[in-house]
Amino acid sequence: MREISLVLGTAGHIDHGKTALINALTGIDCDRLIEEKKRGITIELGFAPLRLDDDRVVSVIDVPGHEKFIRQMVSGASGIDAALLVIAADESVMPQTREHVAIMELLGVHDGLIALTKIDRIQDDEGMLELVIDDVKEFVKGTFLESKPIVPVSSVTGDNLNKLRTEIKALIDRVKVRPRSGAFFLPVDRAFVISGFGTVVTGTAYHGTVKPGDKILVLPSEREGRIRTLQVHNQNVESAYAGQRVAANLAGINIDKIARGDVVCHKGVFKSTKCLECIIKLLPTVKESLRHWQRVHVCTGTSEVLARVSLLDSKQIDPGQESPAQLVLEDPVVCTYEQRFIIRFYSPLITIGGGKIIFPYSYKPRGATSRAKILDRIENLRDADEQQRFEYIIHEAGQLDKSDALILIQNTQENVNALAKILISAGKIIELDNIYVSKTYAQELLNELIASVKDYQDNYKSEAGMPLENFTASRALINLAIEKGLLILDGNKLHTPDFIPENDETFNANKALVRNICMSHKWQLITLNELKQKVNLPEKIFTKIIQAMRNSGELALIPEGYVLIVELENEMRAILRSLGNQFTLAQVRDATGSTRKFILPVLEYFDSKGYTRRAGDVRVAL
Repeated sequence: MREISLVLGTAGHIDHGKTALINALTGIDCDRLIEEKKRGITIELGFAPLRLDDDRVVSVIDVPGHEKFIRQMVSGASGIDAALLVIAADESVMPQTREHVAIMELLGVHDGLIALTKIDRIQDDEGMLELVIDDVKEFVKGTFLESKPIVPVSSVTGDNLNKLRTEIKALIDRVKVRPRSGAFFLPVDRAFVISGFGTVVTGTAYHGTVKPGDKILVLPSEREGRIRTLQVHNQNVESAYAGQRVAANLAGINIDKIARGDVVCHKGVFKSTKCLECIIKLLPTVKESLRHWQRVHVCTGTSEVLARVSLLDSKQIDPGQESPAQLVLEDPVVCTYEQRFIIRFYSPLITIGGGKIIFPYSYKPRGATSRAKILDRIENLRDADEQQRFEYIIHEAGQLDKSDALILIQNTQENVNALAKILISAGKIIELDNIYVSKTYAQELLNELIASVKDYQDNYKSEAGMPLENFTASRALINLAIEKGLLILDGNKLHTPDFIPENDETFNANKALVRNICMSHKWQLITLNELKQKVNLPEKIFTKIIQAMRNSGELALIPEGYVLIVELENEMRAILRSLGNQFTLAQVRDATGSTRKFILPVLEYFDSKGYTRRAGDVRVAL
């Protein structure tokens, strides 16, 4: 058997024979609950493998037809790739037939076929079948089922079941299967316990591939676990992928921590949200408009939550119209880009429209500027592919950490790296210290970096450039500036290509004065305030000299406010070497002819520089 990553979902009015037709095609009765057997109607989702005569196997979902179970119907329909619309020949098109087709369209289903069931009930009424077929053709005009095959069948006599199987094979050939690459994403429609195994969840995999042993996350509860075993159509498998009906045995997660509406997914790729950006479309058959901040039910994936509709550029959406909007949710959900959803009035509980998620991780706008930014994002992302989406998100953010990129792109590290490589090669983004940076923002950072170097050069014209230790910018950005020829590295200093240090005799004389005063005090160190009084220079000039000497490594400010010039620092290092690998403060004091007051700050400074390390009452030379 060849498992095909495609899900076929039924749709249609209650008691039009959906479950019976699936039983006739697959040999499996999808009504498993006692209540379903007792009442003779489908209440919960049912699932069956459909094995075709060419050895291909597809998943079939049986959905409830009763209007009271629309939530269950949407849960099943959200994961399907094509629809099998079931219409009873003795009743033709009914209210839930219309609602189910509308829901399928809102959920983005693009292909399918129609099974006209119970033809055995009208076989004595000549011409009835043709009238029903004409009625159905008229009904599906303008929908995704227009011009799709209509196959009259009987689940009782078996008439035309082989023809229906042939049309299903043709349907499978023309429907594009879901890609298996990417991060695993499985909305849970059932969760239960099997004795000896523990927690089991089932659902239709929307994205990616998963294997036994993989670490997973259950959202929105953020429970971590792993896949113990996997089944597809009651068969153990070594991997499961997008477009399959999957049963996953989870290790490390109790049944009371998971329920319908949760999502099992790869860790670090998805997160829950309570505000998302979307396009909402109202059904043309709705009798009233949808107003700004109106409360609605939102069905997405297998979850249903209450939400407020925040319209971004209008006060209401009229029947048949669409508008960019936000859904501000009362409880968190987990969703993906381009995932479809259904909205229903809060009361009465009827389906009024739906739409497509454009950006899952939004926020309430604050003012006109924020609202305009959200509208711009919706406009740019509504028809974007994954690469275009990645480029826009980085451009909007300016820079994006790699771990954040996984969540905002909703893909694996491997796939995000591949996307980044394409954009980097095209010169649209760059990578700096594991951060993706847009071309525009990178130029802004470079401009700021060069401006800081030029400012330093203006203030310290006699120096060879700005010391590397003065930079707050990342080394990767500095390397980029050097690579582009915008800056030149000379030793440990950076300068612009056109910069030539000035020989300022007065400035150099003042530096020599500072050095001489410090040397005259030797190991009876002078403080910065004392030094300022002795050189007797204006505040601005004195500060500039001290800063320049610190930048060039000619002096350091050490604990207690003392000034240590580089000549004394080098002399102290020589003294310590003469004392051996270990020495006490008293030994250093005696060797310098100084006192503890002056020597302790010097040794603490040496500790901070990594020249020495204190070990109890002694210090160790490093």
